Amino acid sequence: MARKAKSQKTQKQVGDGGSNGADAYLKLIDIGIALSAERNHDRLMEMILLEAKSLCNADGGTLYLRTAEDTLKFEIMRNDSLDIAMGGTTGKEIEFPPLAMYDAKSGEPNHKNVATHVALTGQPVNVHDAYRTTRFDFSGTKKFDKGTGFRSKSFFTAPMKNHEGDVIGVLQLLNAQEPETGKVVAFSRKLEPLVEALTSQAAVALDNQNLIDAQRALLDAFIELIASAIDAKSPYTGGHCQRVPELTKMLVRAACDSGDDLFADFDLTEDEWYELHIASWLHDCGKVTTPEYVVDKATKLETIYDRIHEIRTRFEVLKRDAEIEYLKARLDGKGKPAKLKKDLDKRLAQLDDDFQFIAECNMGGEFMADDRVERVKRIAAMKWQRTLDDRIGLSHDELERLERTPRKKLPVTENLLADKEEHVIERQPRDTFGDDNEFGFKLNVPDDKYNLGEVYNLCIGRGTLTAEERFKINDHMVQTIVMLEQLPFPKHLKRVPEYAGGHHETMIGTGYPRRLTKADMSIPARAMAIADIFEALTAADRPYKKAKTLSESVRIMSFMNKDEHIDPDLFALFLKAGVFTEYAERFLLPEQIDEVDIDQYLGAGG
Repeated sequence: MARKAKSQKTQKQVGDGGSNGADAYLKLIDIGIALSAERNHDRLMEMILLEAKSLCNADGGTLYLRTAEDTLKFEIMRNDSLDIAMGGTTGKEIEFPPLAMYDAKSGEPNHKNVATHVALTGQPVNVHDAYRTTRFDFSGTKKFDKGTGFRSKSFFTAPMKNHEGDVIGVLQLLNAQEPETGKVVAFSRKLEPLVEALTSQAAVALDNQNLIDAQRALLDAFIELIASAIDAKSPYTGGHCQRVPELTKMLVRAACDSGDDLFADFDLTEDEWYELHIASWLHDCGKVTTPEYVVDKATKLETIYDRIHEIRTRFEVLKRDAEIEYLKARLDGKGKPAKLKKDLDKRLAQLDDDFQFIAECNMGGEFMADDRVERVKRIAAMKWQRTLDDRIGLSHDELERLERTPRKKLPVTENLLADKEEHVIERQPRDTFGDDNEFGFKLNVPDDKYNLGEVYNLCIGRGTLTAEERFKINDHMVQTIVMLEQLPFPKHLKRVPEYAGGHHETMIGTGYPRRLTKADMSIPARAMAIADIFEALTAADRPYKKAKTLSESVRIMSFMNKDEHIDPDLFALFLKAGVFTEYAERFLLPEQIDEVDIDQYLGAGG
């Protein structure tokens, strides 16, 4: 309170040009400290203008910012006598057009307007009476006065220069007043250095903020670029990386606004919201390391291409061999022609049926029962003859794998389908995390990085992925955490890795990659897990599945809730606060949105 009283006394003394310079400079120091601490753009602009008004006891003022088009944009306007407050935190837009610093046709500098003149010259201007000067054109001011009954008299206009000496804005004060009488007087020459010092401090603060904002904008754009690239990399992810942040923030906002005791102590600051923003956009950044042929593996034999084509060719070879054997037997007179033809037709039909079966197994759409696995192995044991060298025209890596086994003399009789030594791609030390790894990963790592064996892949129990490939897809979480932990996040962004790295964990320690429990995870991390799952269920841009309706998705989420895979408190809030319907209205197709009875999922206490 003592400091406040002192500031009021200082204001009075400064306003009338008093001799207490120490108080004035003390106030200037206080203003400088406040300016450097303010991070909100609108509040900073207001602080600059209001402190300058206070320093000079001015009735009004305007703050302009220079644009890239060399105009002065009205940023803040104040006039106490007319009760005008526009721009900044008021929410009232200033509708006046920007002031042009150069003539649009001739390109000549605009020195007629005092504000543009100051911006062009970088020199302050003190006008004692706008109605008595011929140096500048105040016709617009006079027109304003005529319409309002106001009398604009004294103007002090000062440039705002950054550390490089560039004018980035203009501060204009209107009608200095005597503190005791309120009489409008000219701005004191003694105050000019103080105002110039203030505008200099303000320009540095504004320039720093612009730099921070530019860096943030660049970071945001880069992060969104990564997320968009991941989504564009595979049609199987679609707009996932762009929608999960929106849903995450919806649910976290609901937690902040909730009156439930469970979330009574939970809220986020402006910095923490930005931290969550970055984390949600980067939650799948590790997918940049996942090979497309694994993410997009649509059939069991698919790698960079579908190897069913190789197997089809081998079946074609067997069919040609059967025909050749038939023709040779006819030429050599071995057997009755009708019997030979019948045997040939039977053999060809059997090969067609076997290939049809292998092709069906390749699709991965049916559970591989034991009898189907046995049939794959019986077909695999059929023989065919290779007469061409399989070690020429290969990449260095593939040739290295082939050379694990001795070269066989041609021609070679081989199994029709095989799990060969060269099909195994070994895991390198860099691909392994020990039990004591620095990231706290708890992983069941397959012995091999990949196994491309034909029989091995065709006998996959469900879907199209081997255990090795499924691990590689899950590995995107490992890579996300490793990548984010290596970034030098500042203090206010330290939790980005924690928020982004937990959306595949469960509440009971059965998730990955750290086997965390609910107690190990923050509310934003748990919210992101729900957002990640719900987005995937409702996504309409996945080529491998039909988009689920709202009710189907909520029902599936309820099963996951019962299994403690997601946070029950946040899931209840997700339903009660209507987050799922808000998201649906923004991102789901109209035909996906149906009625959901949330009471059946909330229980008696819901």
